[in-house]
Amino acid sequence: MQLYNKLSANERAILIEKAGNRRITLSFYKYHQIKNTSLFRDHLYLMWEKLDVLGRIYIASEGINAQLSMPSQNLNEFKTKLDSIDFLKEIRLNVAVEQDDFSFLKLKVKIRNKIVADGLSENSFDLSNNGTHVNASEFNTLIENPNTLLVDMRNHYESEIGHFDGAILPDVDSFRESLPIIEKKFAKHKKSKNIVMYCTGGIRCEKASAFLKHKGYEKVYQLDGGIIEYARQVDQEKINNKFLGKNFVFDHRRSEAVSDEIIANCHQCGEKCDTHINCANEACHLLFIQCEKCAKEFNNCCSEECYKINSLSLEDQKILRKGKKNSNKIFKKGRSDALKFKKTSS
Repeated sequence: MQLYNKLSANERAILIEKAGNRRITLSFYKYHQIKNTSLFRDHLYLMWEKLDVLGRIYIASEGINAQLSMPSQNLNEFKTKLDSIDFLKEIRLNVAVEQDDFSFLKLKVKIRNKIVADGLSENSFDLSNNGTHVNASEFNTLIENPNTLLVDMRNHYESEIGHFDGAILPDVDSFRESLPIIEKKFAKHKKSKNIVMYCTGGIRCEKASAFLKHKGYEKVYQLDGGIIEYARQVDQEKINNKFLGKNFVFDHRRSEAVSDEIIANCHQCGEKCDTHINCANEACHLLFIQCEKCAKEFNNCCSEECYKINSLSLEDQKILRKGKKNSNKIFKKGRSDALKFKKTSS
């Protein structure tokens, strides 16, 4: 049985282009106790590989978090396969606002300790006792209420390019950082204020809202389906759009526009820009915002130093990288002294 990718990303891209079929990008998640994660992982890989599914799927004993793409003509069969799994029957699929045939180029189904890393001990609170789910219209009504605190549950590099008007934007690098900060910051409002939270597709809010309720918060709400579903409802139901800018997504697209506003700036020159790239220097790979002018000037690099390294031969670059481990502990997303116009959230 083939339970791994045999093709490189470039080889897969060529096949997709030759096939000429339109692909659909979507995501879904479900918190559910999975007893045999290895068996479930293999079952999904074999089932989805036959449907030409590509994407990044995480499985843990607490559930599944899936972001993927497939040929549009396979969508109905994909849904049928999902419905054959009891806890995924009739699950809502968050379909991307903007489609890209090359959003994913490999099928990766990985087993993790948790589908959302929260830094908390196992089973420390009841995930089923979470906040009240609200749709786009209800969400808009809630956030117009002066007794509401609207909280963005995403990381700094996500909220920088797009967020809801008036939202509180914790300046954090990871979800695990945000939970204790928010719980402490709003402690005096446990019983008095509406705490309304949102994230990309809803998965982080499921856990965050349950955490706050465990800590004694009473009026906790979450945007059902996250920004992705909100954008869909705004478009189809002609609801007033209160989201500014782009929604950061975790595939090759990196973002999709929810409104026309550009609320971010190039991290190198300060011009209006909301395009994320990774530094071309493979030893850095820093995620940052770069405009077209700076991309040409720095050859898609984040700094003069990286520009010089990237200008070397591949062999010389490999020698410089030897023995050095590239990780977010060293190269954090959007965190670098070389970025003169990096914003900090409020």
